[in-house]
Amino acid sequence: MPYKLSASLSAHANDVKAVASPTNDLILSASRDSTAIAWSRSAGTSFSQESVLKASQNYVNSVAYLPPAPGAPQGYAVTGGQDSVINIYALPCPKGEPSFSLLGHKNNVCALHTAEDGTIISGSWDNTAKVWKDFQLLYDLVGHQLAVWAVLAIDGGQFLTGSADNTIKLWKQHKNVRTYPGHTQAVRGLALITDIGFASCSNDSEIRIWTMEGDCVYTLSGHTNFVYSLSVLPNGDIVSSSEDRTVRIWRDGECAQSIVHPAVSVWSVSTMPNGDIVTGCSDKVVRVFSAAEERWASVEELKAFDDAVAAQALPKDQVGDVKKSDLPGPEALSQPGKKPGEVKMIKRNDNVEAHQWDSGSGTWQKIGDVVDAVGSGRKQLYQGREYDYVFDVDVQEGVPPLKLPYNANENPYNAAQRFLQNNDLPLSYLDEVVRFIEKNTAGATIGTGAQMSDPYTGASRYQAAPAPAAATTDFSDPFTGASRYRASPATSPPPPATPPVTTGGDPWTGASRYSNNVTSPATSPPQPKPTLGNVIPVQTPLSFRQAHVSAMQAKLYQFDQALRNEISTGYLAMYPQELNSIEETFTYLTQAVSHPLDPPSKKLTGSHIDAIIQLLERWPQSQLFPLMDLSRLVLAFCPTAYVDPPLRARFFAALFKGAGWNEPWSTPLPKSRETNLLFLFRSLANVFQDGTTLSDGAWVQEVLDTLGGTPYPVLTNSLRVSLATILFNVSCSGLKEQLTPAVRDRLVGLVLEILQSEKTEAEAAYRALVALGDIVFAAKEQSCPLSAEQQATTRQVLSTLPTTFTEARIRDVSKEVSALL
Repeated sequence: MPYKLSASLSAHANDVKAVASPTNDLILSASRDSTAIAWSRSAGTSFSQESVLKASQNYVNSVAYLPPAPGAPQGYAVTGGQDSVINIYALPCPKGEPSFSLLGHKNNVCALHTAEDGTIISGSWDNTAKVWKDFQLLYDLVGHQLAVWAVLAIDGGQFLTGSADNTIKLWKQHKNVRTYPGHTQAVRGLALITDIGFASCSNDSEIRIWTMEGDCVYTLSGHTNFVYSLSVLPNGDIVSSSEDRTVRIWRDGECAQSIVHPAVSVWSVSTMPNGDIVTGCSDKVVRVFSAAEERWASVEELKAFDDAVAAQALPKDQVGDVKKSDLPGPEALSQPGKKPGEVKMIKRNDNVEAHQWDSGSGTWQKIGDVVDAVGSGRKQLYQGREYDYVFDVDVQEGVPPLKLPYNANENPYNAAQRFLQNNDLPLSYLDEVVRFIEKNTAGATIGTGAQMSDPYTGASRYQAAPAPAAATTDFSDPFTGASRYRASPATSPPPPATPPVTTGGDPWTGASRYSNNVTSPATSPPQPKPTLGNVIPVQTPLSFRQAHVSAMQAKLYQFDQALRNEISTGYLAMYPQELNSIEETFTYLTQAVSHPLDPPSKKLTGSHIDAIIQLLERWPQSQLFPLMDLSRLVLAFCPTAYVDPPLRARFFAALFKGAGWNEPWSTPLPKSRETNLLFLFRSLANVFQDGTTLSDGAWVQEVLDTLGGTPYPVLTNSLRVSLATILFNVSCSGLKEQLTPAVRDRLVGLVLEILQSEKTEAEAAYRALVALGDIVFAAKEQSCPLSAEQQATTRQVLSTLPTTFTEARIRDVSKEVSALL
């Protein structure tokens, strides 16, 4: 049965920030109204206030439960909040005063958890976690660089902590024994997963499932905003709550049900032993949901809840900008949804409504009317997220500019550090980038509100002043000293019509390397700058060279050992000579990646490539991703190793086979195939670099012909960007070495196909557009004009592209290419 509303508990006067439900008859809630409440089941589905717990006038942001003990036959409620004190109340607590107060934190206590033996762990904005036993401080857990937002007591001696520094740490007593990198934004919640390890959630909108050894087993993608809290049902299903107004129930790696709330934020979620779900929201209400029909609320209460959800105003940033004229009418709701939580927008008279598919009832549920995002200033979109500013950064002449996104409510140092790390730039530039941000955002202020607004919840919890108009002054570039910085205009390309689907994290480290909404290591070709002249031609190709070589190697060897240990698959494992070649390859790449200007003197040879080919052809597709990624690096750093034409042809054929190229294409793509396809595209992009010789072009023709079989609409956004990068890099090669007529015709056809098909992913369109510009420029310089048909199609594409994507860079480059025809 689907989950439906069971009870609504209304008593708090402000956001309910945390809930705990240790028994079927007890709920604890903590609120920004400075109280915590203990609710007890009175009869049936009804709960009543048993105790109101109040120790100060500050926010109460976290709550947990200690089991019964002498002096507290019903257990203890544990609360933490803005005053940095942890208060412990023996239940019932009619006077609402604490039995114990634990002092030690220096800032807001935002996370609490307890172990069965009575151990308490707390996390704080003071960047530490603390472990308490018998109401005394036992350990200080010091190691995170930013606020500790999530804590989990595995037992009385092992603990997990998650932080705004994007990492998770495992502690044995007071020692940090393992760090789990992977999330790209603050880690907000943790939960134990039986027989696997644990789950984590983050402001990056993803949920990751980890082993204790550090492997990210899989990623749950579906939330479209920050994910705040996790819990696990008795049957093993995972429950998550998010800033996207939903609680989602995950079963076998897929979203089984999505419960929309009539609130901006679902701050916290907890589960009861009987399988019921408890939530705490920004609308001040605690709610209980049940899959047991006998515990459902009355028909009247269920209708009132559905009506409250439908009456919500849904900002466009949660569902994506669309052209109202393109939307279907109510008749579209007669078609069933494809998966739980799917969002469909329809036009009803002059209004745009958002409906979500409820697989439990087999109906579309209205979740709100779509309106413009909150605030008078239109924010900019970058990689599917809203920012007050998106600056263009030119690192040096002839190198594509980088994007620097920034929100007025961010710490400039965090934004600058993220920018440098995402683009592999030295941290020595940190202060220069911060000064630039501060100088050019000096007019932006945060709207006044509650005295300690949550610094990690994003735009929906802050109201920023309107973003200023595009700056016309060029600013000092912190990398070269030239006046090369320029703020982007306030307009932005429309996001996808449905929330982007995240493709999952790095399969060995958990890092978000394959997500549609994560910056690719290969940044965009340059944007037009009127003060600096034209963009076309762009001669420098893009590459995908970032890597965690040791993690890649460990995962490859892990898979090899797993194959070796099974009688049925032992023959697939690496032979001694193959193992030796792979080890030499990793040794070479470790130095090449860490010291790209000082590559190893001993080069890789065809025998190393042959070993990789043998494994690509032999191993199961689900275990190929470390080999596919290894190939990406070999193609980037070892071009002489595969220069032999027959060997190169075998290598490319093995990569296409590893990506399942000839298998049927379906939507959505299986995650393993999508990952391997992404590695394939990035590998091919790395083939076409400075120094690549096209010779007679036959091998290039073969690659382009094969890519021509791609059903473009099936590809995710990250795959589209990577495919466009391949074509852009080939166009760069065509500036240095004239393409054969057959190769150029095939290249033009593929580029025009992307520009005609692409309606949502602006980065893919822009890279294809610059590729077209390079082709047209080379045709003019080499006195080899495009055919009349190609010119006509190009003019048609250039006239319509700026209406599909309203970014200034696309508009300006379209004009520039038109002028070259």
